[in-house]
Amino acid sequence: MEVNIKEEQNSTEVSEQVAQEQPETAVPDNRIEELEKTIGQLKDQLLRKAAEFENYKRRTENDYLERVRYANEDLIFDLLPVLDDFERSLKLSREKKDFDSFFRGVELIYQKCLKLFAKQGVEAYEVIGKEFDPHLHDALMQLPKSDVPPHMILEEVEKGYMMYGKVLRHAKVVVSGEVVEESQPAESVESATEGVN
Repeated sequence: MEVNIKEEQNSTEVSEQVAQEQPETAVPDNRIEELEKTIGQLKDQLLRKAAEFENYKRRTENDYLERVRYANEDLIFDLLPVLDDFERSLKLSREKKDFDSFFRGVELIYQKCLKLFAKQGVEAYEVIGKEFDPHLHDALMQLPKSDVPPHMILEEVEKGYMMYGKVLRHAKVVVSGEVVEESQPAESVESATEGVN
């Protein structure tokens, strides 16, 4: 009987060990399921965030393109009255053929245009009588002048403009050059050599 009791105890211990082992393996299976579920949720969140970021990027690019497209809207709006003035002036000049009034009208439009450019920070800069500066001027030609030092601006062919201190368009100018001394003409050289013989 003692053997049977020991066998029963051993079998009980074995069955307890098996029972203990089964829940232990069940716990990791549950844990794996939970982790897989968490991984699935994190993947879903990551995909959603990536999609949100792509949408944000697309919206930002569209907003930027819209801002660039309509950046000059205020300037164009301010230019429309100038365009209207030109149209009115041209219409009246066709009807009345009065050059003086046409000239005065164009002069007024020109003044209006200058004010508009000044409002936008654009101004012409003076060049006549100044020394040539390649950062501000484009030299179209050079004229030798004995009464003016070299590299001085003699004439402005096209005005230069700055916008808030930055060169928007270089002034096209004519610059003074050095006067080249011509050698004696050939006749005077020959006559000088005849007297020597």
